[in-house]
Amino acid sequence: MSLSYTHTGHVPSSSMVEVTKGSEDGLTISVSLRQDPLSVTLDGPAIFTLAISLILSLHFLQPSIIVTLIGLVPVALYIRNDYYNYLKLGPGGTPATVQGYLRINWFKLWALRDPLEPLQEDPTIEPAAGILRKSPLSLTGAAPAPMSSASHPNDSRENNASIGIGTSCFEKHGMGLFSRFPFNKTCQGEICHVHDTDYAMHMNLHPNDVKEVLEKGWGQRHPLACETWLRMPVPRQFMLVYAPRNMDELKIVCKIVEAAEWWVMAKEYEIDTLEDS
Repeated sequence: MSLSYTHTGHVPSSSMVEVTKGSEDGLTISVSLRQDPLSVTLDGPAIFTLAISLILSLHFLQPSIIVTLIGLVPVALYIRNDYYNYLKLGPGGTPATVQGYLRINWFKLWALRDPLEPLQEDPTIEPAAGILRKSPLSLTGAAPAPMSSASHPNDSRENNASIGIGTSCFEKHGMGLFSRFPFNKTCQGEICHVHDTDYAMHMNLHPNDVKEVLEKGWGQRHPLACETWLRMPVPRQFMLVYAPRNMDELKIVCKIVEAAEWWVMAKEYEIDTLEDS
């Protein structure tokens, strides 16, 4: 399996990253992410107007005011550009509005500096330990890629009574898996949800299982899943788990979802794949 990042420069007004993923079964997937850089283009009339404005400013305004205006213009242009790049990220838990942009930038001040740093041990939490230590994950170089839909909870009567499917409470869109009787409170008992764009998943895990996922390269912590005095929009156990690229990786991701069920419900459930059915 391979993962390569190619920066393409054929679009002068934008920055594009092409992610190409290959797998052993010959499947190749490409995902392009576009973010516009900050750029300013002045034509002849604009240069003339700017020059006249500067000359008049030197005659009629105080130097301190001129310096302030010159300093504010690039800041305003940067904020405008950053806002439009925020909108291009697509739908998420934070609305694509000015208020949402300001909110997410406020939270960025307190975000994790290293999303691969494990959670601190907490002897008071329940369940006392995770479940992935029973059957450790294999190492992977996975990164977000379209996920097979060949997974579903075991169709036992007990599962149907304890687990439900609905719109994600965290993301406000996309499919989520919920516990009807959560042991650890999450957003309405949400166990995990799948992203519509890249089919990666967000879920809550026991700190032990968070460490296992990080060490084996299957995901990373959510940037806002930090421990601070500020009330963050996601729990500190919140994880991003990369999407599988083949059936073998799907089985491992299903094990991680089982660990998420363990954290939320304090019960072990098995997830079948269509290959096993």
